[in-house]
Amino acid sequence: MDQARPKLRLDKWLWHARFFKTRSLAAKQVSGGHVRVNGTRAQKPSHSVGPGDVLTFSQARIVRVVQIAALGDRRGPAPEAQTLYIDMTEKQDAQPANPRFEGRGRPAKKDRRALDLSRRPGAD
Repeated sequence: MDQARPKLRLDKWLWHARFFKTRSLAAKQVSGGHVRVNGTRAQKPSHSVGPGDVLTFSQARIVRVVQIAALGDRRGPAPEAQTLYIDMTEKQDAQPANPRFEGRGRPAKKDRRALDLSRRPGAD
């Protein structure tokens, strides 16, 4: 019954969909246990996936959840790759990389001196 559904290697699909720059990076993520297929951890890069499967993996500090819509024939341009999946990732609030940075630019010399004085040992 399940044989009629077309299949593709997990690492190859992740590479086709442009989630990873190289296929070996995709394979490394899968074999490291960082990719889940339908809630089950994928053990091998050769794990077969098809349309309808839901993948969960981390990418650049974001946990991505995507549903496979199609299997690609090639690794094409980004607009073509975006047709291969449905992004189900929850939108996250944008947080600055440095929480102490308030967006005011570089501190003035007076501010830098005060900061240096406050960081000296014994400056209470």
